[in-house]
Amino acid sequence: MKITMLGTGNAAVTECYNTCFVLSEKDQHFLVDGGGGNGLLSQLKKAGLRWQDMREMLLTHKHIDHLLGMVWMVRMICQNMSRGTYRGEAVIYGHEEVIDLLGSMAGQLFAAKEMAFLVRHQGTNHGAVTGQGAGKDGCALHLVPVEDGETRTILGRSVTFFDIRSAKAKQFGFSMELEDGGKLTCCGDEPYNEYEKPYAQNSRWLLHEAFCLHSQADIFKPYQKHHSTVKDACELAQQLGVENLLLYHTEDKNIRERKELYLAEGKSFFNGNLYVPDDLETLEV
Repeated sequence: MKITMLGTGNAAVTECYNTCFVLSEKDQHFLVDGGGGNGLLSQLKKAGLRWQDMREMLLTHKHIDHLLGMVWMVRMICQNMSRGTYRGEAVIYGHEEVIDLLGSMAGQLFAAKEMAFLVRHQGTNHGAVTGQGAGKDGCALHLVPVEDGETRTILGRSVTFFDIRSAKAKQFGFSMELEDGGKLTCCGDEPYNEYEKPYAQNSRWLLHEAFCLHSQADIFKPYQKHHSTVKDACELAQQLGVENLLLYHTEDKNIRERKELYLAEGKSFFNGNLYVPDDLETLEV
């Protein structure tokens, strides 16, 4: 399996794209968040990926640097279903609040002929399918709410979603089973919460935000924004017994030297393998 970082920056970046990525297993893909707009389509193309092949997706929370790109995915999929140029089904997962918001936005923005392909599911505890459409001609984009601790099969692997207990907008992370009992855990874009320990501890791969260098915390003020520094994330990974730590959701003022600077600071606090990917960088996991 490989991970392609479509974007690595925080909400306000202009020198890179907002944080979102694709996990790929052969010809299957799992898109996590969409960044802040239709730049997602450009990033996918630059990465050698087709938006049409993003059949499984996760929207972690409602912040616009994650949400708006997913609105474009809804538009592209439903529009092309209505034109007969996109066949089959796709699914977007998320907690109930963000799925409701995405469905509501779609209903206000897109034509009825496109909305006919959008299927809003009830939560796990509620059963039946409801919402804007019921799919047509074997084509449907499913909006599926998931619960804290719920497990689904994605890319043929067990994926467990969890509430990161965000201090801001409600947000879900996930933990995906890897080969030989390993796991990949995505902690979202806020500092680690002790609630996440069963998912994050001993992860083969941990994906964690690092807003800036600890040495520049007085400049970027990550704690006021409820974010971590490189040092914070690396100390955490060391404590949790993580093998590989991937840092993202950063500032972009150091973009040319970001990798070098972040690795230099991080390796003082983490003994495992540390990665600070650039936009469009792909890693084997």
